[in-house]
Amino acid sequence: MKCVVISDTHGMYKDVIVDDGDVFIHAGDILGRGQLSELEIFNDWLGELPHQYKIIIAGNHDWCFQNDIEASREILTNAIYLQDESITIENIRFYGSPWQPMFYDWAFNLPRGKALKQKWDLIPENTDVLITHGPAKGILDQTIQGDHVGCEELSKAIKKIRPKFHICGHIHEGYGMLDLDGCTYINASVNTHQYKLCNQPIIFEI
Repeated sequence: MKCVVISDTHGMYKDVIVDDGDVFIHAGDILGRGQLSELEIFNDWLGELPHQYKIIIAGNHDWCFQNDIEASREILTNAIYLQDESITIENIRFYGSPWQPMFYDWAFNLPRGKALKQKWDLIPENTDVLITHGPAKGILDQTIQGDHVGCEELSKAIKKIRPKFHICGHIHEGYGMLDLDGCTYINASVNTHQYKLCNQPIIFEI
């Protein structure tokens, strides 16, 4: 199964050259202002992609999913939206969640510690591909200032669950892949920290 992954398009997804594959994944921060009208345009774009399966999670810019989840799900007819839930495709279990540690006054923010742990405790232990908007602590999470801002509780959950892949975005500077302890970590942010669209989609097979 060939998976093509992007994240943090911030409304610029039409300018991304998306490779063909079996599964297309967007790991959040899809939109600019997070309005339902933007989501309608994004859904039309999704309909033009050739992938048989399309999996989407929200990010901190995607306010419509936090403010009006029912309307957002109704609009998103051309993809599978995961919010603390999973789907199995050809015996591969994908799980998606939008939450991240407090980050200014954006959507899907939670305090570090107990609140985030409660979200990660929902992840099934037989998850193959874990998709979260924010990174795990210390892995593809370093900002331009040199700070590691990923979630400590997410790191613990990944060590317990042991997915084959963990996909994230959020920290644009963390773009890339890293194999560690049996898990392939992917930060698929296509924008740089200066919001320049220059990173390529990341492709993996499972």
